[in-house]
Amino acid sequence: MASEEASLRALESLMTEFFHDCTTNERKREIEELLNNFAQQIGAWRFCLYFLSSTRNDYVMMYSLTVFENLINKMWLGVPSQDKMEIRSCLPKLLLAHHKTLPYFIRNKLCKVIVDIGRQDWPMFYHDFFTNILQLIQSPVTTPLGLIMLKTTSEELACPREDLSVARKEELRKLLLDQVQTVLGLLTGILETVWDKHSVTAATPPPSPTSGESGDLLSNLLQSPSSAKLLNQPIPILDAESEYICSLALECLAHLFSWIPLSASITPSLLTTIFHFARFGCDIRARKMASVNGSSQNCVLGQERGRLGVLAMSCINELMSKNCVPMEFEEYLLRMFQQTFYLLQKITKDNNAHTVKSRLEELDESYIEKFTDFLRLFVSVHLRRIESYSQFPVVEFLTLLFKYTFHQPTHEGYFSCLDIWTLFLDYLTSKIKSRLGDKEAVLNRYEDALVLLLSEVLNRIQFRYNQAQLEELDDETLDDDQQTEWQRYLRQSLEVVARVMELLPTHAFSTLFPVLQDNLEVYLGLQQFIVTSGSGHRLNITAENDCRRLHCSLRDLSSLLQAVGRLAEYFIGDVFAARFSDALTVVERLVKVTLYGSQIKLYNIETAVPSVLKPDLIDVHAQSLAALQAYSHWLAQYCSEAHRQNTQQFVTLISTTMDAVTPLISTKVQDKLLLSACHLLVSLATTVRPVFLVSIPAVQKVFNRITDASAQRLVDKAQVLVCRALSNILLLPWPNLPENEQQWPVRSINHASLISALSRDYRNLKPNAVAPQRKMPVDDTKVIIHQTLSVLEDIVENISGESTKSRQICYQSLQESVQVSLALFPAFIHQSDVTDEMLSFFLTLFRGLRVQMGVPFTEQIIQTFLNMFTREQLAESILHEGSTGCRVVEKFLKILQVVVQEPGQVFKPFLPSIISLCMEQVYPIIAEAFGQSFLQPDIHLFKQNLFYLETLNTKQKLYHKKIFRTTMLFQFVNVLLQVLVHKSHDLLQEEIGIAIYNMASVDFDGFFAAFLPEFLTSCDGVDANQKNVLGRNFKMDRDLPSFTQNVHRLVNDLRYYRLCNDSLPPGTVKL
Repeated sequence: MASEEASLRALESLMTEFFHDCTTNERKREIEELLNNFAQQIGAWRFCLYFLSSTRNDYVMMYSLTVFENLINKMWLGVPSQDKMEIRSCLPKLLLAHHKTLPYFIRNKLCKVIVDIGRQDWPMFYHDFFTNILQLIQSPVTTPLGLIMLKTTSEELACPREDLSVARKEELRKLLLDQVQTVLGLLTGILETVWDKHSVTAATPPPSPTSGESGDLLSNLLQSPSSAKLLNQPIPILDAESEYICSLALECLAHLFSWIPLSASITPSLLTTIFHFARFGCDIRARKMASVNGSSQNCVLGQERGRLGVLAMSCINELMSKNCVPMEFEEYLLRMFQQTFYLLQKITKDNNAHTVKSRLEELDESYIEKFTDFLRLFVSVHLRRIESYSQFPVVEFLTLLFKYTFHQPTHEGYFSCLDIWTLFLDYLTSKIKSRLGDKEAVLNRYEDALVLLLSEVLNRIQFRYNQAQLEELDDETLDDDQQTEWQRYLRQSLEVVARVMELLPTHAFSTLFPVLQDNLEVYLGLQQFIVTSGSGHRLNITAENDCRRLHCSLRDLSSLLQAVGRLAEYFIGDVFAARFSDALTVVERLVKVTLYGSQIKLYNIETAVPSVLKPDLIDVHAQSLAALQAYSHWLAQYCSEAHRQNTQQFVTLISTTMDAVTPLISTKVQDKLLLSACHLLVSLATTVRPVFLVSIPAVQKVFNRITDASAQRLVDKAQVLVCRALSNILLLPWPNLPENEQQWPVRSINHASLISALSRDYRNLKPNAVAPQRKMPVDDTKVIIHQTLSVLEDIVENISGESTKSRQICYQSLQESVQVSLALFPAFIHQSDVTDEMLSFFLTLFRGLRVQMGVPFTEQIIQTFLNMFTREQLAESILHEGSTGCRVVEKFLKILQVVVQEPGQVFKPFLPSIISLCMEQVYPIIAEAFGQSFLQPDIHLFKQNLFYLETLNTKQKLYHKKIFRTTMLFQFVNVLLQVLVHKSHDLLQEEIGIAIYNMASVDFDGFFAAFLPEFLTSCDGVDANQKNVLGRNFKMDRDLPSFTQNVHRLVNDLRYYRLCNDSLPPGTVKL
């Protein structure tokens, strides 16, 4: 024993040294190496067994358990059977002897190590593994320990993480399923016993406002009076030990429910018991008593009780999330819903002692989260199943949900509830669409609830009614979806408003429009407070209270404008005539508001609180333009009606809108407002297309500004939009007019001069042999290229689907710029950012205007590209320039694809040269480059290139190309399989499996007959027999799910066999 004793002392001092602040990293590495070597030696476990029973040092115990864990999970097959028996016998004894004194994390680790042995040896060599757990649970002294073992077993055996063969994983799950009924019976017994034992003492409660609640809703929700009575029993006060046992039992149930199927094993008595415990979460009285009694122990007790409620709701939600419900389980589900809605009523019941909101605030936040999850699952997964039960009162449920939603104590809670309403409204909409005959009956049933919901959601987005809460919302930090908390709040609210509008259009409009009108009056009334000051105009509202009220009114107006814009789609199509007057009223108001804002230049006005009121005024102006833009499809429909009646009203609407837009197209206007004006202009030019648009003086002003060389250029995005609008005004055919009235000759001349002005600087870049121009700095050249090509590419893209005439005129105007681009291309071949933009432009040209470009010029372009993209250039792009280089090659290939796919004989002459380039240069280089990248550890590069490879296959049929199939296909499959075996890119398992399938599916016969046997032959670390088993287990399935399942099985079992075959390293290391 002396050596064991000495080793223990040495290990304790090493551990203390390792975790000491003064120990250097170098020394830590030495100690780590020493400990690793010690763990690898044969028989190290005997020392560790001694260490575990003889030390009080947590680090030493943790290290010893890690040695056992490594032995069991990595070396178990090589351990002599006598040693295994000893380990299986000693570790559980150790646990039994010390479980009450060990720190919880050591005890849990020891439990996991014993379960690891069970995962390897049960039932063949460790037949009493599970029986022992059941016995522990049944003995009152060891119940908590048994429950910890049970939960660990469920976690480690039902979904094992370590390497096991697939067959063993399936066997373990089956073995566990055989035990489920017994286990659930035991857990039910534990929970019932604790409840009943403590209920006796609470049988005659003092009178209180919460005991004995009933009411109409309750009798509706619960069929039998007995279950109502049962749920109305006072909640017992549990001692700490009982509470601990119940929380462990509920944790076990939650994990079991995550993987066992719904079946009769989950009995009504178990469900009822879980619901009893769910009541702990909404029992405010217990929490109150804990805080009144004052001692910290009582407070902890209150929190623990709340935690029991959270755990019980976790169990319920695990069951709720299962979509596949056997017929015999439906009744249980109905009972679960009834019991949960009893709890919902309890939470939201309003009496004198509490308002609903303060009650919700007093509940555990996690409990509220779980409860909301339950409601979401109910609506999304089960509502269609349950609504048909006559005894389930959906309308009453909505009443409770309404209360619950609008008394949420947190914004996140409210968001989650709005999601539930959105799900419900979607369900209702699809139900009505599938049963149009019942539409009225369905709407009548829910109308009151929907009207109430609409007005409450509208109130919640207005500062007038909800200022305190709305001011808490962050309107600066962007989340992952690039929106602020305030924007998300508004967007989610408006989605609910829009869905109600779809179901009840008249109600929704009559609720929303008067509220909008009220706020508009305030805004339109600001003109009387504008005074002229030395530096311009000033808003003469200075009192703090007035400024605050104005701020709130402007914020509300901005939100309501967005709401009105969101509803535009419900005024068009079949209902255009029926809802015409409502829509006209809205559009006229919007035109008036936008003009008013532009005329009195509210965006440039001085205010008493510039940091608050100026952004408010800009936002209202921008939102009024955006709302008007939302009605462009309505205006287009009005345009075709007006064309038949030639109404002056329509002309006035459009020309007034242009009077509002034109002053805003200026570098002096803030970007937010400028872009809103540009988008509206684009919609007028593209969607509405009135014949008279080009002759409106305000539009002429925009033409003059954009073509004036001395005018300052707008920001990129605005410049692109305005140029698109002007080009579209001249190029797009006017609706409802015959070809001979389209005025193409004059429009063609105007378009040519527009493009000429826009490309003036760009065309001057063209190399000229006669008079070589002054050399411009490269960066300036790049700016001109970027600015011009972004505009021209956008113009082409926007007419690519239009009539031949439009495309002809467009190409005529662009011809010179295209030739300049081709001349400049070789000069920038080594600068992938410029090449990328140029190829983008050419790709758009080929897609939209290839017929107009004609054969000779197309041939010239293709030839230039083929000459430039040499093998070396392709390699440089793919291997050294990262994602930009890949994009360049991808666009080049897309251009070739467009040419090759053109029907008819026109481009057939290019085919031989394109094909030879692709076969001899492009594909081999691509494959080589991608192959190299798959050997790199960088997961982002791997993911990106796997995506590009798959995209090339989707679009170019890369895997089918003969050269790829014969020389590279199975090399790629091999590399991807090795990546899976080495677990180096585990996050991409699914994507890699699909890619392997896509490659193998090109030649399944070759894969099964040649590749697979060859792959297995080349696998080291496995013997011939194991290779045969691996080959036999790979079924010859040819559908994606089965094939990828076989791939993952092969990879999993190959890893497992290698693990089994790894022998223990020789040598002994002394500490």
